[in-house]
Order: sequence, then structure tokens, then C-alpha cells
Amino acid sequence: MIYFDNGATTFPKPPSVINAVGSAMRNAGANPGRGGHKLSLKASELIYNSRVTAARLFGVGSPENIIFTDNCTTALNTVIHGLLRGGGHAVISSLEHNAVARPLTYLKKYGVSFSVAEVFEGDDERTLNSFRNSIRSDTKLAVCTAASNVFGVRLPVERIAALCRIYNIPFCVDAAQTAGVVPVNMIESGIDFLCAAGHKGLYGPMGTGILAVNSKILPDSLTQGGTGSLSADLEQPEALPDRYESGTPNLPGIAGLNAGMRFVASRGEQRIMKYELEKAQRLYDRLAENPAVELYTARPEENHHVPVISFNLSGLDSERVARLLDERFGIAVRAGLHCAPLAHKAFGTESGGTVRAVMSVYTKQSEIDYFSESVNKITKNTKLLNKKVAIDR
Repeated sequence: MIYFDNGATTFPKPPSVINAVGSAMRNAGANPGRGGHKLSLKASELIYNSRVTAARLFGVGSPENIIFTDNCTTALNTVIHGLLRGGGHAVISSLEHNAVARPLTYLKKYGVSFSVAEVFEGDDERTLNSFRNSIRSDTKLAVCTAASNVFGVRLPVERIAALCRIYNIPFCVDAAQTAGVVPVNMIESGIDFLCAAGHKGLYGPMGTGILAVNSKILPDSLTQGGTGSLSADLEQPEALPDRYESGTPNLPGIAGLNAGMRFVASRGEQRIMKYELEKAQRLYDRLAENPAVELYTARPEENHHVPVISFNLSGLDSERVARLLDERFGIAVRAGLHCAPLAHKAFGTESGGTVRAVMSVYTKQSEIDYFSESVNKITKNTKLLNKKVAIDR
């Protein structure tokens, strides 16, 4: 199997990640923070060390400001629900994932409203003005993706953060597609909340995520319960990270995430971006040579894109193309709407979605060439394939 579905989850995982998960289960399997014995203390130390790694990676002032969650979606929901529980207005971008769009749509029944700021690929000034024009007197939150999970288009998050500081509006970034690829320093950039998926560019296990906090304004917690601290008090602790971490944490997953973050740090995000972007550019160029391939963005460049390529083939729907790539050529991609209908609407692909190929540090040039050759073979047989589709139906 040749794997290009790294936007959903990276595969394979580094050996260090696999080893860390197994080691945690074998050697530190007690409940962290719920006992004074040596094994529990060892588990607590493992989690604390993971916070230190994440704090360094994201430029957060204190390890306690790193919250471990089930995934990026949980982190985003914590911020959105926690800051808008009493109503108010939010600003989002036109490229948002449903992890942002659905919570805000749900909150409409509780008096929350939101505006969608249009993103202009390659024109940060127009995008920034779009956010500025969407701010209202009752705006309580701005939240946007750092880069589209569908089209790889980057947003000027540092400039949006500066804009939000001027208007005193908390700013939350969905870094699901950029964490581990695009360097970030939350203190320097002024980002208040950064939400990341542990299992994508950070190369950790599924079921892990991070909420990094750089704000004095704290959202209400989504859940309340046991934290291993202040157990005599029936009120949820206010201090971080306990405010948001009720219940037993995913110790093996966090251990694996720590190893994944160390893997990223050892290679360097800029080196990772350079490597992956070169592969994405080669794929883009090869696909652009085929007149039957429709590409939706400019050639990916570092300042405006991450290594994500979306395309369609004339005469074939995206799901059919993905199935052909899988069944006939052993290539894994994702097709359809990618849980991001707003992004597809912005690019005019909402009716059938796109085929998406996403690079990783393990993507080889030979795989890029095989991918493009496979697409060429499909397009050369479009008439035959369309005939077969009709028979299948």
C-alpha cells in the first residue's frame, strides 16, 4: 500500500512512537495523579514530560498550559463552547472544518451567531480585511484553521492574531494540518488557543490531541469530574491543566504523542515542510501535465500552502477515482467532502468533493511518480471506466 491519506492520519508512525506506547503499558501502567506509589508517580512524570515537550514545540510559557484531549475536535469544542456558552458572536473562515462549523451551528439555538470571513488564496491582505470586516461589537471569539485540510491553503494566523489583540477578542487556531509542519510560537504570535491533532503531523497515536493555552481568559470546561486533585472540593479545580482534564488520561497515547513530538523536534518543522513541499510540488507539476486533471489551487508555495493536493478527473467522480487508485494501484487517498463543506463551497466543489493527496516525512519521490503515472492510466481509460461505472450501477 502506498499511503497518501496523511491529512486524515499519518502512516506509518515512527518506531519510537510505537515503542513508547508499548513501554508505557509495560512499565508505567498505573493511574497518574491517583496514587502516591512509585508506579503512579512514574506515570505522572511521563505525562508531565510530555507537557514540557509540547510547551517547547508550540512556544507556550508553562507546561501546565498544555491540555491533553481525545483529539483536535475536543480541543476546539472546549474553546468554542466554553467561551460562547452565554451567547455572543464569533468569526470563522470560509475554509473551516466541521469541528468548528458544527459546534457553532449547534450553539445557534443558545443565541450564538457567527460570520464567515472569506479567504483569498495567496492574498493575505484581503483575507485579513475580510476578518476585520466580520468583527462586530458583540464578537467574543475568532477561530480559524491555520491551513485548509482540503486544499492546503494557509491563513495569515499571526496577522489575524494581531488584529484580534487590537479588538480584544480571543483567538483560537485549528492547527490540525499545520502542527508539526509549520513552526509556531504562541507567545510571540499572540495566539490565545491552539488546537492540534496528535495523530497527524505530530505522528502520535489516534485518540490524542492538544489544547495549548496562552490566555488569561479561560473557557468553561466541557466536563467536570475527578482530576486527582482537590478531591474534597465538589467544585471543578480552576488551575490548569486540571480545569480541563477530568477522568483518567490516555497514558499510552500521550506517551506515544510525546515520542512523536520529539521525532518532529529532532527533524525540525522547517526541514519537514521543505521536504514535504518538494514532494507536493512535484506531484502538482506532474498532475498539471495531464489535461484531464483539474487542480483547484496555485502551485503550492511555503508562504501560502501546506503539502496538500486536491484534484478531480474529467468524467469521474472523486469517490470512484479513490476506489480505482486503491483497488487497481494500491494507493490510499481520501475523496469526497473531507468533513469540510465550507471549504468545498468556497472552491465550487461541494457537489462531489475532490480527491486529496497529503504528503508526510515518509513520502518518497518514487511514490509521487507512481501516483501520477497511475492517474494517467486512469484518464487514458476514462471511456472504458465510465462504461464500467454504468454497469456497476
